[in-house]
Amino acid sequence: MLEKDIEKVLVSEDEIKEIAKRLGKQITQDYQGKKPIILGLLKGCIPFMSELIKHIDLYCEIQLMGVASYHGGVSSSGDVKITKDLDSSVAGRDVIIAEDIVDTAKTIEVISKLLIHRGAKSVEVATLLDKPEGRVTPFEPKYIGVKIPKEFVVGFGLDYDEYYRNLPYVGVLKQSVYKK
Repeated sequence: MLEKDIEKVLVSEDEIKEIAKRLGKQITQDYQGKKPIILGLLKGCIPFMSELIKHIDLYCEIQLMGVASYHGGVSSSGDVKITKDLDSSVAGRDVIIAEDIVDTAKTIEVISKLLIHRGAKSVEVATLLDKPEGRVTPFEPKYIGVKIPKEFVVGFGLDYDEYYRNLPYVGVLKQSVYKK
């Protein structure tokens, strides 16, 4: 049913699994001897974070933070709101933010600065999708799954008006769906 609203598939389910394996292996190598916090930014992070952590062979803690910046539209408002804060301290800890997409980088900038302010030892980003053409602030994630063009994408955690998160792939949403 949801597929009728998708113009094209950008990243298949199999490609997502391969990306998670590759990034998980790299994180495992880079954080040997450390116990990082894998921080997911709700709600979009859930599918990617779930797939990614299966491939990280380290002692790691999982934390979730509710963050909103789209507020129902198709582009970030730039106004980042924390809707659910962390359950424990990040002081002295290495933090890896597991993101579904880095687009404008405003959310990542705000949250990274907040975590550093709270005493995090380091903050890095592992993202399934990187959309560099959408940047309004300079930023390069350390762990990038795949770079995508500046198109409105949904699926595998990404939504339009809270729908389509449950697609097992990432696809371009038809403009007719959101330009009414």
